[in-house]
Amino acid sequence: MFLAHEMGPTGRLARATKGFSVATRHASAVKAHRQTLKRTSHNREFRSKLRTGLKAIRQAIDAGKPAEAKALLSQTFSLIDKTAGKGIIHDNAASRYKSRLTKRISAKA
Repeated sequence: MFLAHEMGPTGRLARATKGFSVATRHASAVKAHRQTLKRTSHNREFRSKLRTGLKAIRQAIDAGKPAEAKALLSQTFSLIDKTAGKGIIHDNAASRYKSRLTKRISAKA
């Protein structure tokens, strides 16, 4: 049930030690910690995909390739909407990203 590094020398749950700061006296705290780690890595993955997509479209805009930028626009909007829908970024931040991208594309065209 518990990980080996959570067990103390007496076989009972050890208190939090250096490098493991979750309250290990309660099973619910250990489970909550596991869930947090899983959610964090999932959110990090989606945020990374979003940043990669934003970087690609910005490079296309700056390189003076409006056709490529317009093709990437719908994919990037989809990424932005997905991350906002999952609560990884705020809805207003998503709107701000989309507005600024649209503005940059129309200024270059």
